[in-house]
Amino acid sequence: MSAGDESGRGTAGPATGLGAALPAAGRAAESDPTADPEPRLAAGPLTPGQVVLHREILDGRVWLSYPVRVVAHEPDLLAVYLAHDTRLSFGEGEFSWGPHGWSTVADRWRSPGVLQLQRPGEAYAVWAFRDPATDELSGWYVNFQDPYRITAEGVDTLDHELDLWLPADGGPYRWKDVEAFEERARSGGFTPEQAAAVRAEAAGLAARIDRGDTWWAERWTHWRPAAQWTAPPPPA
Repeated sequence: MSAGDESGRGTAGPATGLGAALPAAGRAAESDPTADPEPRLAAGPLTPGQVVLHREILDGRVWLSYPVRVVAHEPDLLAVYLAHDTRLSFGEGEFSWGPHGWSTVADRWRSPGVLQLQRPGEAYAVWAFRDPATDELSGWYVNFQDPYRITAEGVDTLDHELDLWLPADGGPYRWKDVEAFEERARSGGFTPEQAAAVRAEAAGLAARIDRGDTWWAERWTHWRPAAQWTAPPPPA
């Protein structure tokens, strides 16, 4: 996801615009810069209201982190809330993908607060954006990423660059950051197998949306955070 990029600008159309959707392949740990080789798993479910760190792991180190509040943690769902003005922290030193893209924009989340919905084993998260003027849902931002992992340090993933915007008014979805994703693939940021897996995940989700299968909409369209859920400090 690009910082502050929750608008509907992007490329309309089906997943064929991403190239061939090839079968997903396993990652080679020896050459995978996105791998976090031995995460320490947290014990037990997260609790509603708990503050945890969302972390993007690149080269085995934290590339980006920020605190979120747990909305729900169920066997088939993790829902967290990123509040407006939450502080963003960026990893120091050199990374194979360079500095995180948000690091040159802001050190806080400047957009309205967003609900982030993720299901185990799926390589995307759905972010619910609301219009700051009306507090009505403006749309769903699908962020393709590593399947989340809950560890003792936080909720770990890694953004895959590619995104999809689905307007709440029923308009057509739009692909976003396709060129950024393809450039990262061309430059070796993903192996060919990893890039194919991202395209396959995107194509599969687009097909589900085309069939009207948006599992997140019925339960979460009208969700609102508690009034006291302002930007939290990082967990102790």
